[in-house]
Amino acid sequence: MDANGGGAGGGARPPPMSALEILRETVRILRAEPSPFMSALAVLICPVSAFLLSGALAPSAATSSLASRFAHLATGSGLPPALTVLKLCHYFAAALISAAACLPLLATVLLLARSSITYSVACAYAGKKALRAEFFTLVGRIWRRLLSTFLWDCAAISACLSLFVALLLIVCNALSIMGYPPEIIIYPAMLILLFFSMGYAHTIIVCNLASVISVLEEVSGLRALLRSVNLIKGQTQAGLLIFLGSTIGMTFVQGLFEHRVKTLSYGDGSSRLWEGPLLVFMYSFVALIDSMMSAVFYFSCRSSIIEEVDEDVNLLEEGKRNVCIEVMDIK
Repeated sequence: MDANGGGAGGGARPPPMSALEILRETVRILRAEPSPFMSALAVLICPVSAFLLSGALAPSAATSSLASRFAHLATGSGLPPALTVLKLCHYFAAALISAAACLPLLATVLLLARSSITYSVACAYAGKKALRAEFFTLVGRIWRRLLSTFLWDCAAISACLSLFVALLLIVCNALSIMGYPPEIIIYPAMLILLFFSMGYAHTIIVCNLASVISVLEEVSGLRALLRSVNLIKGQTQAGLLIFLGSTIGMTFVQGLFEHRVKTLSYGDGSSRLWEGPLLVFMYSFVALIDSMMSAVFYFSCRSSIIEEVDEDVNLLEEGKRNVCIEVMDIK
């Protein structure tokens, strides 16, 4: 398979699909050739998921300190010191500290896993067997653009988060200065959170698609993000549903891990010995399906653009023929 996705394009391209159809296509590919995907799951995704869920690399003192700073900023901006606000502050602090602590793993092991999944999906569409030697040769050739795209993805997500925090603080401080009570300020804050969720979802969709593009096409960094924005036009609903399903699945498993493994245990805590690995596997499997669906989503968007180009070419050729006929009639 060449780097620009020529191998993937040689097989039958799937038509533009809905989110449910993309899920069915993902399951079909996984059942047809499970070995490369399950290998990536066991060797690459599971270790990263274990560190992310357990927070082993994230110091608890740093999480508590950042959570208290967020809580101080929130209450100082006029938001009520409610339990929900404090929980949200702690959740964002834990997510940021965990992501920062696991950044070396995300930029190496998880990036390699997502590249392997994309390569395997492309091989499935090309009707060829995924080979480890060919994959590692491909990765050695494109590693710089994979890392460049990953850094741009991180920058885009950080910009989205920074914009949300800045806008929230500005609006809440302005309303507090105008004399509105915290019980009223909470409603504009919730509205900003709703718009942020939509913008964050779009950002994640674009970044995931850009990661796939950097494997299959000879673009990287900002160009891969722009290419992703162009590809996703007309397919935003399917992308949002994919993001929503993956987020719900990962959040559910993460909540179970927090409750069953970190907080609750039976007797001497022996339940952690089997519940912990099981939940890590469940979280990793959701991450695997999400990566596969991103790759299938890329081919769906790409096939839609190719069909539109083919229709435009056919219309252009038909128009040329009509003009030639009219000229011959005039003569």
